[in-house]
Amino acid sequence: MTTFDVINPATEQVVRSVALTTLEETDAAIARAQAAYPAWKAVSPGDRARLLRRFADAVDADLENLAQLEVTNSGHTIGNARWEAGNVRDVLNYYSAAPERLNGKQIPVAGGVNITFQEPLGVVGVIVPWNFPMPIAGWGFAPALAAGNTVVLKPAEVTPLTAIRLAELAREAGIPEDVFQVLPGKGSVVGQRFVDHPAVRKVVFTGSTEVGKQIMAGCAAQVKRVTLELGGKNANIIFADSDLEKAAATAPYGVFDNAGQDCCARSLILVQASVYDRFMELLEPAVRGVVVGDPGSEKTEMGPLISAAHKEKVSSYIGSDSPVAFRGSAPEGPGYWFPPTVVTPGNLQDPLAADEIFGPVVAVVPFGDETDAVTMANHTEYGLSGSIWTRDVGRALRVARGVESGNLSVNSHSSVRYWTPFGGFKQSGLGRELGPDAVDAFTETKNVFLSTED
Repeated sequence: MTTFDVINPATEQVVRSVALTTLEETDAAIARAQAAYPAWKAVSPGDRARLLRRFADAVDADLENLAQLEVTNSGHTIGNARWEAGNVRDVLNYYSAAPERLNGKQIPVAGGVNITFQEPLGVVGVIVPWNFPMPIAGWGFAPALAAGNTVVLKPAEVTPLTAIRLAELAREAGIPEDVFQVLPGKGSVVGQRFVDHPAVRKVVFTGSTEVGKQIMAGCAAQVKRVTLELGGKNANIIFADSDLEKAAATAPYGVFDNAGQDCCARSLILVQASVYDRFMELLEPAVRGVVVGDPGSEKTEMGPLISAAHKEKVSSYIGSDSPVAFRGSAPEGPGYWFPPTVVTPGNLQDPLAADEIFGPVVAVVPFGDETDAVTMANHTEYGLSGSIWTRDVGRALRVARGVESGNLSVNSHSSVRYWTPFGGFKQSGLGRELGPDAVDAFTETKNVFLSTED
């Protein structure tokens, strides 16, 4: 197969056929990126910063087009897609400040002067998932380019359209074509070559823990650097002293955003037993009120799942004997629709409570006290995100310190701000993206000693 038909998940219609990059074409692209690296590294910090700002301006000027592409390709709601395109712009602007701030250190030593330099790595391979194609691409390529690396980027096979457009915008902004290349193709071909090719000095991967382990093992053979952002089974912990009405009203949007296709989705709600019944009473109308439908409509809050295969996977968790408490609605007819679904498994070993379903399914389980809440939140092999609802600041801090997760939010469901670190504990990943330190992950520290002895 040399091409791939991109399908609109809301209509099941073919949007476009995209040529798949071959192994030979991947090698040629990596060779071009390697050849372009010395010149890109030598671009002055101020000029590199200006090019990144121009790239950000080009994204901003094309924001509505990018958003509409994502609605068509990924089934994202138009509101989400506009935010995602804006996030690419904002991340580029944020890291456009980095080239002029890649500071080394002067370290006191005897007999001379000791200084350090932050040197770029070379060619960086970025492998992007299908659930958030635009922002996750930007989280990889923006700091990598800012640090002086060249980038080869593989979008997910099913969602390549916005990445292809971003590469066009980069060229329009003046970034050399070989410095930032987008290679649509199969993970087993393009992504695997990023892992195997010795000229690729780092791989950035967002996706499943299973594939992340394979990538990490492959990179180990060359002691190749990796950043991994993997799965999540995130707890939304509701204490009895919380604003229960607000906690229930916001809970659906903490898990059903992007149809639950989000590693940060709070797909396990832990509710203190004394308020469990009341919380469920409040949750039901909130779930039934989620507007599921045409992702191009301004009123829509949740769109379809990404593909027929993924719908089948999500559906496999809900059988005739599943403990379904209540469900929302979803359109019938063409499209990979799945209604928001609330289940009440009897224990945390139930796949409904333990697995990353990656769809609009949320499990609600009661807990006893604070210790129970932390223990239950930590039962999973994942540790990416989560929420804590309480009015007690001391409890909020105790629980936040106790939960093994990289990104926690108190009385909200926030996970990502581009100016703060993002990443996971345990099998949710390795390394951190975003924030002021992300550029360091795309550099090596070089130490230089200058003797001053006569």
